[in-house]
Amino acid sequence: MTLKSLILILAGLMLALALPLAAQPPVNINTADTAELTGLSGVGSVKAEAIVDYRRQNGPFVAIDELGKVRGIGQKTVDANRDRLTVGGDTLSSHQP
Repeated sequence: MTLKSLILILAGLMLALALPLAAQPPVNINTADTAELTGLSGVGSVKAEAIVDYRRQNGPFVAIDELGKVRGIGQKTVDANRDRLTVGGDTLSSHQP
């Protein structure tokens, strides 16, 4: 197998793996239930329930970065999921002015 063939195969595999991720709809952290939230990277059932509880107690999130205020959700988790999150408008919302 030549280097060119190997590169083409690897490129095809990377594309095949990336397409399902690109096709996933955004997750609205203001309306998502625990099942939807557990589809996020680094969010299991306990963290998903913490997000729902936080939302019940504090009202809707205004910006994606507010998700970091939820106990157990750190900036690393927010950043890992940022491109899949929305608060109901722009999926890339972050800091408020």
